[in-house]
Amino acid sequence: MTNPELSPRILAIAWGAMEVAGLGSGRDFMLHPGGGREWDWTESGTHHRPGILPADVRYLLDRGARTVVLSQGMDLQLGVADETFALLEELAVPFRVAETREAVRIYNALIAEEPVGGLFHSTC
Repeated sequence: MTNPELSPRILAIAWGAMEVAGLGSGRDFMLHPGGGREWDWTESGTHHRPGILPADVRYLLDRGARTVVLSQGMDLQLGVADETFALLEELAVPFRVAETREAVRIYNALIAEEPVGGLFHSTC
């Protein structure tokens, strides 16, 4: 990603696979202004339940995201921990939570408008 202001565009999404501009292919991604990387759930201890943890979101916020998009998987099996909602509300960070394909649509629409970060899970 050459522009540090913009988050990378998601070029394609399918079950178990994503293609992200400047980052290539992978299964799950953490995307933020200026770049991103594959999302390794073991780093924060994320599991389907309770779901996305505050540490996952803090990673995005620490890299300049001012709006956050959280995907819950293709079949809505990934939860979002109550503590994560509390963190976003406490910090007054606008956020959206959606099924992965819809989350990708929302994220791609926002990247030209504001510093957005996203957590994307491409299976279940």
